[in-house]
Amino acid sequence: MTTDNGLSPDFLNGVSGKRVLVRSDLNVPLEEVDGQKRITDDGRIRASLPTIQALAGAGAKVIVTAHLGRPKGAPDPAYSLAPVAVRLGELLGSDVAFATDTVGESAHEVVAGLADGQVALLENVRFNPGETSKDDDERGAFADQLASLADFFVSDGFGVVHRKQASVYDVAKRLPSAMGGLVATEIDVLRRLTVDPERPYVVVLGGSKVSDKLGVIDNLLGKADRLLIGGGMVFTFLKAAGHEVGNSLLEADQLDTVRAYQQRAAELGVEIVLPTDIVVADSFGDEASARVVPADAIPAETMGLDIGPDSGAAFAAALADARTVFWNGPMGVFEKPAFAEGTRAVAQALTEVDGLSVVGGGDSAAAVRALGFDEAAFGHISTGGGASLEYLEGKELPGITVLEGKA
Repeated sequence: MTTDNGLSPDFLNGVSGKRVLVRSDLNVPLEEVDGQKRITDDGRIRASLPTIQALAGAGAKVIVTAHLGRPKGAPDPAYSLAPVAVRLGELLGSDVAFATDTVGESAHEVVAGLADGQVALLENVRFNPGETSKDDDERGAFADQLASLADFFVSDGFGVVHRKQASVYDVAKRLPSAMGGLVATEIDVLRRLTVDPERPYVVVLGGSKVSDKLGVIDNLLGKADRLLIGGGMVFTFLKAAGHEVGNSLLEADQLDTVRAYQQRAAELGVEIVLPTDIVVADSFGDEASARVVPADAIPAETMGLDIGPDSGAAFAAALADARTVFWNGPMGVFEKPAFAEGTRAVAQALTEVDGLSVVGGGDSAAAVRALGFDEAAFGHISTGGGASLEYLEGKELPGITVLEGKA
């Protein structure tokens, strides 16, 4: 039995007065305004709240560790979690103590000063080279330092469970550990996508590169009923069909792979739906003049930056009878209004699905928030694009396998 936050009552009953290290995913986008860092999308922070609140409510001294961006194993002010500590405190309704290092003097002082039910956030875990080291001994030595701060470990950063990193994998081997609610929910949803999904099962794939989705396409061709292809990756599909794609994003080295997938889909009776019209422009700039052209007649001097209105309507129609939908990757450059309507059409269609609709993290999750959709209108919005894709590819996730059999 587990509680709504994914943690068992037995685990929560045992953490009062104990130090609990929580690996969260707080890798949020930042922008600088008047010299100050500002969070532009706090979705990952909000998704992390239930587990942190449950532990604090049970009387634990909660020590949150997380990463931000990709610093090169050394402190870098551009990737500091200080703004995240402020926002986390606002959402919790109580101050969050912030350690200016991860396992150093500040971390030990902050942890030592925690009262039962209080929360602290350590500085970016990737400021330490041991976090992402490929050397087991170096990674393990850093994990020893992290583990020394706590009595228990809770893994709740789904966006990193596909990484064999110190704060994800090695710490779980050193402390009594549990899976947090966010990770438990993600795994449950992904199992519903891969084990006997309700049909029709439709997968919508976008984003920039076919190569990022090869494993997913390969694995889902035997499971899904329809694949809808948009985003930058669609131009490799169009080129494979013999069409001109102009200056659009193209992975020429994947053309034979795409043709093989199309042939296999035909043999399996899986429908691959491609756009019939494309929004193009001469350049990517804000002043670019957008126009709609047939997908098989993209002018040589233009680049495709969104699926067209007819395609948006066709994709919505292809989703109308779906009972299970997984969507990963926007249909165009949604950050610019001229190229956002394809993504909007898909998002709107998902809100109307009578069944399970899953937004697969990353840019897709950012898009639904940026375009003003109510998150509650979707069955599930994932916090881990890369982890979701690797699960759907059938890969083992180190941060999950290390927890199996632990309580």
